[in-house]
Amino acid sequence: MSDFEGLKALVTGGASGIGRATAELLAARGAQVAVLDLDPEGVQKPLLGYQADVGDDESVRRAVAAAVADLGGLDVLVNNAGIGAQGTVEDNDDEDWHRVMNVNVVGMVRTSRAALPHLRKSSHAAVVNTCSIAATAGLPQRALYSASKGAVLSLTLAMAADHIREGIRVNCVNPGTADTPWVGRLLDAAPDPAAERAALEARQPTGRLVSADEVAGAIAYLASPLSGATTGTALAVDGGMQGLRLRPAGR
Repeated sequence: MSDFEGLKALVTGGASGIGRATAELLAARGAQVAVLDLDPEGVQKPLLGYQADVGDDESVRRAVAAAVADLGGLDVLVNNAGIGAQGTVEDNDDEDWHRVMNVNVVGMVRTSRAALPHLRKSSHAAVVNTCSIAATAGLPQRALYSASKGAVLSLTLAMAADHIREGIRVNCVNPGTADTPWVGRLLDAAPDPAAERAALEARQPTGRLVSADEVAGAIAYLASPLSGATTGTALAVDGGMQGLRLRPAGR
């Protein structure tokens, strides 16, 4: 499939997990792809890697400018960089709240703000934000993370309204619990990693974690010229977690 042939894409947080799977898929489908990451050392050709901290505006502006110059333009922005947090509203202090919101929400603002002048020049401009099922489902021990992703969902809708007449589509994906390095670190830190993995798998109706490749496939769908009529949409990739209410097995 070559629906991205001739297009230029930028993926934040693209050196690992969902971001890496997305960058590689877009490249495989014909795009020239630049990756922005805190540590881009592992980024391999044909991908282009640039060091950037989405928590710092100057860092983002510098990296976006360099990437767009090397790509020769920009058609697709994937705002994927983000960090996690655990706990109830009592468990995270003000510093935690400011840090997570700064990266997960304002980080997308910074990258989008730097990219918009270039996206406006594209005949096919698309932005896809990595949100989460935590934006639409109440998950235990995820107050801060859920709040940040709820903001991403609202930001996506607002951006879609603001930029539709400029020819820029804006959508987001809402993954369930994905089998990524970040989730792997959470499991490793649990008192009983096997039991914790089983619990995470059990809360998704498919009975397993979502793969990074599956989320990448949804991002590519939303970013593709074949989806030119789709904007302001949140696409769940959650194994049915949001919409299905199954009876217990055997009943």
